[in-house]
Amino acid sequence: MQKTIDQLQYWIIKVPELFHVMTAEEIAHRPAAKKWSKKEIVGHLCDSAIVNLERLINIQYKASPYVVTTYDQVRWVELQGYQEMPIEAILQLWTSLNKKIIYVLENIPEKSLELPIVMNQQHLTLASLIQDYVQHLEHHIQHQICET
Repeated sequence: MQKTIDQLQYWIIKVPELFHVMTAEEIAHRPAAKKWSKKEIVGHLCDSAIVNLERLINIQYKASPYVVTTYDQVRWVELQGYQEMPIEAILQLWTSLNKKIIYVLENIPEKSLELPIVMNQQHLTLASLIQDYVQHLEHHIQHQICET
């Protein structure tokens, strides 16, 4: 779990640094119709953090196996208006949410990491959900934010 926490702490520092060297145009540019801008990508990562924070809590006390439900990611980004928000506000939200996730991760009992979940009809564990969250975050950062 410490490796996962270290990864999140790294990105909490690195992502704002990445944005501070970009122009406003680079941050708001949509590469194609129906593609998100870099600021919308961070907004999507905020939504992912919100949803996964709730999952991390619920899995620990609700009926087992916990069934992970999906959400309409495109509508969440659209309805929250990330494209119109200042990037600093989005980054602050994203950073705060991931600091909270780190706090929760630091306090999950080791035995709880094996709690069963069902996600997309697959039987997994809380630990695998946590890994999936970080992999998803890193995918977006590495392939859509870091790209030039």
